[in-house]
Amino acid sequence: MKIRRTVIAILSVFAFASVIPGAADAASHKTESKQTAASKSAKSEKSAKASKSTKSAKASPAKETVARKGARGAKEASLARTETKGRKMSYREVQTPHRAAPAVDGDGNPLLQSAAFMIADQATGNVILEKNSDAVLPIASITKLMTAMVVLDARLSLTETITVTSDDVDTLRNSSSHVPVGTELAREDMLRLALMSSENRASSALARNYPGGYQAFVAAMNRKAASLGLRDTRFSDATGLNSANVSSARDLVKMVSAASRYPLIREFSTTANYVVHLNGRPRQFNNTNALVSSPDWQIGVSKTGFINESGKCLVMQAWLLNKPMIIVLLDSFGRFTRVADAQRVKRWLESAAVQQKLALHSRGPAT
Repeated sequence: MKIRRTVIAILSVFAFASVIPGAADAASHKTESKQTAASKSAKSEKSAKASKSTKSAKASPAKETVARKGARGAKEASLARTETKGRKMSYREVQTPHRAAPAVDGDGNPLLQSAAFMIADQATGNVILEKNSDAVLPIASITKLMTAMVVLDARLSLTETITVTSDDVDTLRNSSSHVPVGTELAREDMLRLALMSSENRASSALARNYPGGYQAFVAAMNRKAASLGLRDTRFSDATGLNSANVSSARDLVKMVSAASRYPLIREFSTTANYVVHLNGRPRQFNNTNALVSSPDWQIGVSKTGFINESGKCLVMQAWLLNKPMIIVLLDSFGRFTRVADAQRVKRWLESAAVQQKLALHSRGPAT
């Protein structure tokens, strides 16, 4: 029995010794697992912080770039405004940006800056807009439309050479000209320069070379006006430099409509530029109406005019809403006002509300 107890005791000691290392290994493994998890968690946090820091670093330059671009854009806009004040504005700068609907009055009509105007549908004669349309005012170089009609009605040779002389020099206002005394051009080129570039010496030369001379030409202008029913229209010269050349917006609607029936007037008055040889040297002449170069406009007849007494004037036959419209703008104040008014009329006519209004109402033909 003693031997048996001794053996059991020895075996118990061995069993206990073998259990202790296993428990210790388990505890060690558990501790290592905790340490590993903690280590992984710490690394994960560090990685997240590093990633966040990297994103922040990347975002910061982007924000700075946006800020710099904004500041630069504001600065450039400011410089552009400053520069514009000190130089001549181009056609696109003046015309292209204005796409918003024009300001209108209480009746929904556009607010125009011309002292007198009339816009009419050429096909029907219906008046769409008018203001002071019966006021008799100086018309300056709008006169040249009548000059051209009288020249073409006479059926004179367009290839005949005409010479500019000292008699064609403006002594009334001492205006300048790009056509020097002694210039020899075909009647056709003189007519083109008179309509396109409003050359006064070209107009004067055309009148002087009319059968019967200059005064016979002016008389023919007044007869033509009477035949067209222009009751407010009178002419004293062929250029428009004389403020006694007067008409009304209502009469000019009729005159422009009549001029549109002449193919050469349509062509010459809407030519953007043209080169002629003056005394052997080429010279480019440009149209006085910048709108003839605009892709947004389809203009059939155009003529500008200005003397101090008349203010800025513009008459056109243009296609709007797929219809031929006559636009007459008289005594516009400011260098670009007549063109700006024409743009206001165009945008107003093209607005949906106005198209509906025009479809429902009309004011009747101009009489």
